[in-house]
Amino acid sequence: MPQPVQWCIYAECRMTDENPRVLNDRYEIFRRLARGGMAEVLLARDRVLDRPVAVKELVPEFATDPNFVERFRREAQAAASLTHANVVGVYDWGSQDGTYFIVMEYVDGPSLSQVIRSDGPLHPRRAAEIAAEVADGLGFAHARGVVHRDIKPGNVLLTKSGQAKVTDFGIARALSSPAEDLTQAGSVMGTATYFSPEQAQGLSVDGRSDLYSLGVVLYEMLTGRPPFTGETPLAISYRHVQDAPEPPSTHISGLPRGLEAIIMKLLAKKPDDRYASAQDLRLDLNRFLAGETTLAEQGAPGAVSQATTVQPATTVATPVEPTEAYVEEDEEPKSRTGIYIGVLVALLVILGGTLTWFLLSDESVDKIAVPSVVGLTQTDAEKSLKDAGFQVSASTKVSDSLEAGLVLDQTPGKDEQAAKGSTVRIVVSSGAAKVEVPDVTGKTQAEAEKALTDLKLLPRVTTEENPDVESGTVIRQNPPSGRQIEAGGVVEIFVSKGAGEEIVPDVTGQPLAQAQAAIQAAGFRFANPTRAASSNVAEGSVISTDPAAGTPAKPNSVIKIVVSSGPEQVNVPTVTGQNENSATSTLKGAGLNVEVKPKSVPAGDPNAGRVISQDPAGGQSVDTGSTVTITVGVAAATTTTASTTTSTTTTSEP
Repeated sequence: MPQPVQWCIYAECRMTDENPRVLNDRYEIFRRLARGGMAEVLLARDRVLDRPVAVKELVPEFATDPNFVERFRREAQAAASLTHANVVGVYDWGSQDGTYFIVMEYVDGPSLSQVIRSDGPLHPRRAAEIAAEVADGLGFAHARGVVHRDIKPGNVLLTKSGQAKVTDFGIARALSSPAEDLTQAGSVMGTATYFSPEQAQGLSVDGRSDLYSLGVVLYEMLTGRPPFTGETPLAISYRHVQDAPEPPSTHISGLPRGLEAIIMKLLAKKPDDRYASAQDLRLDLNRFLAGETTLAEQGAPGAVSQATTVQPATTVATPVEPTEAYVEEDEEPKSRTGIYIGVLVALLVILGGTLTWFLLSDESVDKIAVPSVVGLTQTDAEKSLKDAGFQVSASTKVSDSLEAGLVLDQTPGKDEQAAKGSTVRIVVSSGAAKVEVPDVTGKTQAEAEKALTDLKLLPRVTTEENPDVESGTVIRQNPPSGRQIEAGGVVEIFVSKGAGEEIVPDVTGQPLAQAQAAIQAAGFRFANPTRAASSNVAEGSVISTDPAAGTPAKPNSVIKIVVSSGPEQVNVPTVTGQNENSATSTLKGAGLNVEVKPKSVPAGDPNAGRVISQDPAGGQSVDTGSTVTITVGVAAATTTTASTTTSTTTTSEP
């Protein structure tokens, strides 16, 4: 019987004989980690791979609802296709005892919501780092046609090292098949506090909806509160559609302008006014972290202008509450006379100021404002400046933050006054510095990632089964080694998961045919058997296997079998004529047992004390350990004594 051992998940230990609850004979449940509206998350041990995992189990009251079961299945299917450093991995899913479960990567760290709740607002730089990692994970999902639709602090987990991982694709939806929506027409799924306007209105969504939700999360990381609150989910949904968010700088002081511009761009009501993709957002966050001007900051007037109240148009769709449709009656049109008067006064003030400036400045007639061309292509920038009446001088500079061909800087700067016909100097990005991709095939994943990051390249890991390459080893890479790419570029490395392992069955003592069938049924192949003598295993039965029974081995690998040829044979030595001691020593030295039988001989007979005969005879082949009986002559005068001496083990012959 195997002795119970202690198995630990970090600080939690348990003996293996405690009879815990086990799912599918594999996942040993330790305790509950969390519970949500439709499922609870459990800490478990994967008995096969001997590692901690998180098991998300559908609560019993929902297990009989086909819609919830399908939603649960789709979460497993959506997340299992995503293997990325910033996405919680899904390993398996199944059902037992009438309910359903998903087996996921166990992240030993808090959720972002727990961090905000316990520590309060985050430092702007830390918030940007987390948002960039979430954006990287979302970009990977969007590129594979999956929209999350429920990005919120509770669905962002932080490892002990601080790495962010997106989890819970429970209402994710494939972009390629929008008809596969489990919600009814006019209904909404998600969390109202983090809804995008289009999500709140029950409209179709794409990856830019996730970016809006990430903007809400980033806002909350910095201020400790979301941009919109309300007494009911419906009230919050209306605010997402109708109200402009207050800039986060109204709640905290010292917020960098570049980061605020990113947030306000993310919170744009129209998807077209947000970032085109999650990767574009990640790049802009990296610009902020590098101390460079962000693209959102360059276009800040358009992005931040939403700080004024946005009145809902009568054609805007009404937000939908998750449980029912709701339409608010139109408000009475408001008087606009005050607005017109205000605009007129403002125009008069501007006109008066301009006239005064012209009268007081001798040079004003010859100077005009320089248009902003940072972020434009060189061609568009030169055209804009020349159309405004300036000459252009261009130079280039390596930049990791802006792609080649775009303007990095200009002198004079935006809106500065310069004489018409003067020269505006622009600096154009030549792209990031080029790096030669190293060869990382054959290296371990850790070695490959270090080699790439040392060169300022970003590794992206994809795992795949490969029975011919050791688990954890890089099989191939893209781009290949020797290719010149920009610093900060992505190199995808494909890492072997091996082929999994099976346990070699114990077939010792079984007949050869039976043993071969058992080995084949376990997923292995067998070689032609070798034979060896054995006094313990019957002829034709298995003595041993290589690898040995109970050893893990790769499926379809070859198991060597050793079959018994029966006990080893020896030739019986001829010992007739030898004295008793010499004969006994010779036979035992050959691996045989000895039985001595005395036989009376006349006094003075030369056979006295010697072997008269033996059985089996010398020269015959017998099994090792067989008994050879030797008959030894005993002189008549000593027969009685000899008989008395050996009476317990031998018989005396007349």
